[in-house]
Amino acid sequence: MPTTDHSHGSFCHHEPATAPAQGSRRKRLWDLGHQCHCPLVGVSLPIDVLRRLVNKALGGSAVANDYEVHAGAVSECARRSKLSELMQAELDTRYAREILWFKTAKSTLAVADFWIKSLKAGDVAGAFWAALTHPRCDVPLQEAMCKDLHMFQHQAGAGVRLEMVRFNALAEENAVLTRELGKVQERITRVISQKTADIERLQAQLLQARADAIAKDSRINFLSLDLEALQVSIPQLDDKQRLQKRVEQMAQRQAELEGQNAELRRKLATAEKAAGGAIARELVPNPEEGGLAGVQAMVIQLHQKMVLCVGGRSGNIANYRDVVERVGGRFAHHDGGVEDNASVLDANLAAADLVICQTGCISHNAYWRVKDFCKRTGKRCVFVENPSASSLERGLALSEGIVT
Repeated sequence: MPTTDHSHGSFCHHEPATAPAQGSRRKRLWDLGHQCHCPLVGVSLPIDVLRRLVNKALGGSAVANDYEVHAGAVSECARRSKLSELMQAELDTRYAREILWFKTAKSTLAVADFWIKSLKAGDVAGAFWAALTHPRCDVPLQEAMCKDLHMFQHQAGAGVRLEMVRFNALAEENAVLTRELGKVQERITRVISQKTADIERLQAQLLQARADAIAKDSRINFLSLDLEALQVSIPQLDDKQRLQKRVEQMAQRQAELEGQNAELRRKLATAEKAAGGAIARELVPNPEEGGLAGVQAMVIQLHQKMVLCVGGRSGNIANYRDVVERVGGRFAHHDGGVEDNASVLDANLAAADLVICQTGCISHNAYWRVKDFCKRTGKRCVFVENPSASSLERGLALSEGIVT
C-alpha cells in the first residue's frame, strides 16, 4: 500500500476536481475529489474499523501505526481497488439512515440545507458521506463542506481539550467521592450486619411467641372440650350452679348477720352491766295493770322450760333469746311462715312449754294455727302485739306458768 503523506494543508490546496455529471446515481468513493478523501476517512471511519478493512484487503495484519494506516487508506480512495470498495461498502452500511434522509433532497440547495442542519446538530460523520455522494452535490458545495468540516474539527479539538480539563477535575472529584462512598458502604455494611442479627433474633422470638400462643390455644381448646364433656356428664348443672350461688349468697348474709349479732350482744352485755338495776325494775309490771310480784320470782320459776316465740322481727331474735335464757328458759323461734316452713310450726308448738305469739309480725295462717293448736291442747299462749324485747319480757312476766 502506498504511504504518501496527506496533511490538511495538502488536501486543501489540490486543484478542484471536474464537476460531476448531474445524473441520479450516487457518487462512489473514487469519484470524489482528492481533497474530500482525507477528511472523509478521518471523520467517517473510526480508526479501528479502518484498520480492520486494511487488514482484510491485505489478507494479513498491518504493522503500520494509525497515521500510516490513515494515509495509505486516503491514497487508495483515488482509485477503485479492493480497499476502496471495502470502504465504500462500509460507509454505505454504516450511514444508510443518513443516505436515505439526504435522498429526499432534490437540489443542491436542499443538500446544502440538510448539511447545515447536521452541522449545527453536531452529527457530521454520516451527513458528510451522504452529502458528498449525493447526485446534486457539486464541486463548490464539496469545497464548502470540507471547509466547514475543517473548522468543525478545530472547534471539536478545542472542545475536547476543555472536556479533558473537566474530565480530569471530575475524575479527581470522583476519586474523592469513591473513597467517601467506600467508607459509607463499610459503615452501611456494619449496620446491615447488626440489623440482620437483630432481625434474626426478633424473628426467633416471634416464632417462639407464636409457638407459645399455639400451645396455649391448644390447651384452651382441650380444656374447653373437657369442660363441655364435664357439663354434659353432670345432670342439672345449671340448677346446681344457681343453688351453689344462692348458698354462697346466704352464707355471706349469715356471716354478716352473725357479725351484727355479735356486735349487738357485746353492746347488750355492756348495757346490762351499766344498767342492771334499771332492767330489773323494768321487768316488774305496773300494779295498776294487775301485774305480779317481780323479776326474782320470774327468774326462779322458768327452770329450763321451752319457750317458743312465733313471729317478731328477725333483727330482734338475738334479743328474744337473751331475754328467755336470762330468766332460765330455753329459746325456740319460728318466723310465722315468712321463710321458715309452715309444716315445722306444729312440731315446734308440740315441743314448747310456753308459746309467745307476736301478733304484729306474723302471717294470718300462722296466727290461726297457733291459736287453734293452743286451744286444742290447752297449752299456755301469750299474745303480744309489740315485737320489742321489752314487750316479750312483760309477756313472760304476765304468763301464768311462770310464777307459782
